This record gives sequence, C-alpha cells and structure tokens, in this order.
Amino acid sequence: MSSSMPQPEAAPIVACTISRDVQNFDLLIEDMEATLGESWGDLGFAEALAFFGQPEAEAMEFVALAMDETDEDNLVLMSEIITQAKARDISVILIAEDMTPAALHSLLRQGADEFVPYPLPEGELAQAIARVRAGENSAPAPAAEAAAPQLKAGAQKDGALIVVHGLAGGTGATTLAVNLAWELANADKKNAPSVCLLDFDLQYGSVATFLDLQRREAVYEMMSDTESMDEEIFGQALQTFDDKLHVLTAPAEMLPLDIITNEDVERILSMARNQFDYVIVDMPSTLVQWSETVLTSAHVYFAMLELDMRSAQNALRFKRALQSEELPFEKLRYVMNRAPKFTDLSGKSRVKRMAESLSISIDVHMPDGGKAVTQANDHGFPLANSAPKSPLRREIAKLASSIHDLKGEQAKAA
Repeated sequence: MSSSMPQPEAAPIVACTISRDVQNFDLLIEDMEATLGESWGDLGFAEALAFFGQPEAEAMEFVALAMDETDEDNLVLMSEIITQAKARDISVILIAEDMTPAALHSLLRQGADEFVPYPLPEGELAQAIARVRAGENSAPAPAAEAAAPQLKAGAQKDGALIVVHGLAGGTGATTLAVNLAWELANADKKNAPSVCLLDFDLQYGSVATFLDLQRREAVYEMMSDTESMDEEIFGQALQTFDDKLHVLTAPAEMLPLDIITNEDVERILSMARNQFDYVIVDMPSTLVQWSETVLTSAHVYFAMLELDMRSAQNALRFKRALQSEELPFEKLRYVMNRAPKFTDLSGKSRVKRMAESLSISIDVHMPDGGKAVTQANDHGFPLANSAPKSPLRREIAKLASSIHDLKGEQAKAA
C-alpha cells in the first residue's frame, strides 16, 4: 500500500540579500532568518540585475544590499542595482560596514530607503524591514510642511555665533559642530536654550548625513533670494532634530561656494541670531569671499587641526591670509583633534612644539573618539545618543557647558 503525503508549499521569496559574499555578513543571515524564516534568498551583485527581469522578482518586497569598504570601487554597479530595484517598486535597505559617508550618501541619493550599519545593532534590521513594509501602503507625508518650525516674527535674541572651520579634510569639524550644537541644546534642562545649526559647506556639507535629515529644495530657494527672506521663508528651510535642534542643511545639489554673497550670508546670520540663543556654523575648509563676513560676525571661531604636517602648514597659511587682509584672526581658537592622551608625554611635547612654531595657542584638545564616532555619524545620531560615555562626547559636553556658563555670566553682568 502506497500513499503520497501532501508536501507543504515552499514559502514565497519576498526578500533577497545582495552582496559580494553573504558569508561575510553572518549577522545579517541570522537576522534575516529570524525575521523572515525561509522566505528570503541570496544573490550576487551581477546576478541581481539579471534576477530583476525574471517573473520571480514580481513578488519581491525588498532587497538588503550588503557592502563593505572593498565594494566602494563598484559604486556604479551598486547604484544600478538600486535604480533597477526602485523601478520595480522593490524597497532597498543598505547594510554597510566601514564605508565612507560620501559613498553612503551617493547610494542614498539613488533612492535607497533605509540604512543600517554593520555589525547590525540589536533589532535594527527588523525595524528597518517594518518601516519599508509600512511605507509600501502609505503615501509619504509632505516633509517640508511637517518639519518646518514656526519662528516668531520680530524676535531679537541676539544669539551667540559660534563657527567651526576645519583647516584640513577629516579634522572632525562637522563632528564638533553637530555635537556642540546638540550639547548646547541640552545645556539647561529647565530652561533649554534654542540652537540653530547652519551647514555652510554648500558642496560637501554632511550635517544632514550626521543627523539623518533630508536635503530639501527649500534651502536653495531661500539662499537664492535672501532679499525677500522673512521668518516664514527661513523657517521653511529649517528642519528640527528630535524637537530640540534646528538645522539648515546644505542644499540638495552641489553648488558653487560663491553662489551666495556677503550680503546673503549676513542676512541669514542676522535672521538666525535674532531667532536663536546659539547659532553654530559649519564652514567649508575653503576660504571664500563671504568667509570674512562670518569671521567678523563670530563670537568664537574654532579652527580644527590635527597633529600632522598638512594641518600645521594650512594653519600657518590660514593665519597669514587673515593677517594680510587685516581680519580679526585673534578670534580664532585652535582645536586639536585626536589630541594625545594625558599619559602620552611625547605627543604632548609635539603639540607644544607645533603651537610654538606657528605662534598660536591651542586652547582645546579633543580626544580620539575611535570607531564610535564613525558609527554615530553613519547612524545619524549625536554622540550623546549613541555613545554617551565616549571621551570625545564628554569633552564636547564640557566645552558646551563652559560656553553656556559664560553666556549666562555675561547676561547677568549686562
């Protein structure tokens, strides 16, 4: 006697991982299995493009595109995968390990829906999957209207203007600007000061990336016609982070630095200072015509450098440029990024010799925050949220506290 037992139907494949070798992402395999069971598959980069043309791709809900720094050479292929997936209404979740913010930003601009760093934080993939699934059946809210804060007409706060300028690439200027702004916004729990962060690096500004904010056309529209700018127009160009920090991101497109004039910058700074207690400006490393306007208006101008020859040379050239134009270079407060530890006597001696050779005073020393800083920036969170015990976060918190205390003392004296 023979009988045929009914076989259970295989679960339909609703998702795929796409990677050079999925075995390099073992935590991703575990999380995909935990979330989707057996209803997912795996594809290589080249296979993915061919798969999108198959009938099986019609049932796909999303793909998880997993990459590491080795794959940055194939950004064109990654972009094409994202483009083909989005053309078929398939959501894309980026899983990235040790990739540069510029590469991630490029892929997100191609239309990727979510980004999760690798190693995967606990439960983060499941949340990302839930978000892309929820987004499939709901129309996105109009971001500009939802995020635009309401500013008070005629306000005259005369806020403190604090500027951060990196004297070389990678000196941590944007990291300091973002985290200093966040620490100032939380400097007083009972009477929290209002803080506005302005990203004036119109070409490579990454404040939006570090705080996971959208780049909106309203920024360019406001900057292109500052003469007619009022509180409402300025407010529409701003976004809020966690309902505490107001942010003007860099424009959506890469623009020439001279697209704005001295008068434009003066109007934007004046508007921000009237509306907020503190205005933090993240400057481009390049000196431009309107740099003079920012420097002249600044109460404190932080110049970021590192303990290397390029920083020393750039600091000297920067100082000479300001002196030759008779600009107030005495406003500069030099900040040493990745400063030697307290026990590193050799490193501290090198810092001292560097300051003496440049005839400057290095007033602020920021410790090396390590990998936690890169992860926080890629995640889109301030260090206070993602790595509160980081030595760099503690030092920035101390700096913010001293600035806030000084402003309070000056207000009482006045």
